[in-house]
Amino acid sequence: MEKTDAKYGAYIQILKEELVPAMGCTEPIALAYAAAKAREVLGALPDRVLIGASGSIIKNVKSVIVPNTNHLKGIPAAATAGIVAGRAEKKLEVISEVSPEEVAQMKEFLEKTPISVEHIDNGLTFDIVVTLYKGENWSKVRIANYHTNIVLVEKDGEVLEEVPVEGESEEGLTDRTLLDMKDIWDFINTADIDDIKPVLERQVEYNTAIAAEGLGGDYGANIGSVLLDMDGGNIRTRAKAMAAAGSDARMNGCEMPVVINSGSGNQGITVSVPVIEYAKELNSGEEKMYRALALSNLTAIHQKSGIGRLSAYCGAVSAGAGAGAGIAYLCGGGYKEVIHTVVNALAIVSGIVCDGAKASCAAKIASAVDAGILGYNMYKRGQQFYGGTELSPRESRRRFAISAV
Repeated sequence: MEKTDAKYGAYIQILKEELVPAMGCTEPIALAYAAAKAREVLGALPDRVLIGASGSIIKNVKSVIVPNTNHLKGIPAAATAGIVAGRAEKKLEVISEVSPEEVAQMKEFLEKTPISVEHIDNGLTFDIVVTLYKGENWSKVRIANYHTNIVLVEKDGEVLEEVPVEGESEEGLTDRTLLDMKDIWDFINTADIDDIKPVLERQVEYNTAIAAEGLGGDYGANIGSVLLDMDGGNIRTRAKAMAAAGSDARMNGCEMPVVINSGSGNQGITVSVPVIEYAKELNSGEEKMYRALALSNLTAIHQKSGIGRLSAYCGAVSAGAGAGAGIAYLCGGGYKEVIHTVVNALAIVSGIVCDGAKASCAAKIASAVDAGILGYNMYKRGQQFYGGTELSPRESRRRFAISAV
């Protein structure tokens, strides 16, 4: 792919838009961001809080620990963290700098301040509305469709900022329909490494660090440590264990940032850490590792573009398939191996349901990464899943290859 190709610039920009740092599970952090912005607009600590959230937001916030809060959980805790200690200008790192005094203030605020939570249905999967009251004054902030997309800022009835919300489109972001597997493959093989390295090296640094923390600490159900203890340190186990360990830490209060994918830290860990582990094992070198990471990340983003950032479908599945693609590339696979790895991986674990962000995400990640690795090894050995028994193997291969593009 030539640099002059419109898709070349678009793919670079998509990586920059998607691979950003976040501290903590991104739905509670989005809620904290909205609350921090509302507090900034109100100009005072509120005496009453009203939170409206879509069903998927409620699902993903209710059970996960909010970082830098002394292990508080849930929607009121996430909003409180933003109100008391949030710095709205830091967006998804909104509560990355919290003092011990602010943590104590959060507890007091939760005990004394009425906080109401209501389910809202405006036809959007991702919808947050935070309204803060101080006497007769009030402020309102709405985030819709993706984690940092503030579409309404209002104070005392005056609209300070408003962006039209037209369905679940992601206005302001590069068009994700430009992604397809054939062009992703072309891009990752021809991209100037200096164009993709800056955004990817931060993903390597942050996500390997939290994975190591997960293995060294005591977080949640310690899925990463359990996997290593069960099955030793072979590369297949290590790839799963390191990814799971990152989620162990992240879902259970670790105060370290991750670089996300498709709006999710768990997905960011899943698309990157297994690929990094394989690159180390195979002595692939830095350049090939970065190309494999670009493939993994863009493959996951491509899948999620049709699913949505929040869904009843577990996002780790798409990320695990993306990791499988990156691993296939590192192992010497070509375009056919990569697309059939993705197809096989999705056939194995596409039935996993998202039941909310919590400790069990780590086990789902391990299953998704395992599916990616198995999907590659199946195709390498001449095995694959077909589209239906009424089709010949040749026709099934043709149709699946087309659907992967």
